[in-house]
Amino acid sequence: MGETESRLKALGLALPAPTPTHYAYLPALRHGNTVHVAGQIPKVAPDRLLIQGAVGEQVSEEQAREAVRLCVLHALSWVAHSAQGGLDAVAQILRVNYYFQVGERKSARLSAIADTGSELLSELFGAKGRHPRSVIGVRELPRDAPVLIDMDVALHAADEPAAAR
Repeated sequence: MGETESRLKALGLALPAPTPTHYAYLPALRHGNTVHVAGQIPKVAPDRLLIQGAVGEQVSEEQAREAVRLCVLHALSWVAHSAQGGLDAVAQILRVNYYFQVGERKSARLSAIADTGSELLSELFGAKGRHPRSVIGVRELPRDAPVLIDMDVALHAADEPAAAR
């Protein structure tokens, strides 16, 4: 178990298994030393979400924070799957986009809810986990998810796949 996985375990968290998609896209793509992770929703099983609905309406702020944590863990699962060295291969979290489903009563606290994910990344990776981000409220997300995140992650050059050497 690497350092980052140990920190994750100390927080009482674990990476879920990477969940394949049923649709015509890649959940993650590694190009050189960058992993681009497609939008992750808060899945607790391949066909079941932690919660569904709009933040501030059907979904409370605390439920939205838990959904954000789960989305970050799913994204990191794909990063670990793409990296030869697991999460210890992460050189820098480059960018995270947080999309929230909002209804008529828009939540002014979306940035505070997104902080849950950003703070988790900083706890796990230290300065390498600090990142630029966007926080966006939208009317609808796939499968009625309350949150979807995507991220771009740089890996250490030493983590280059054997075929590329």
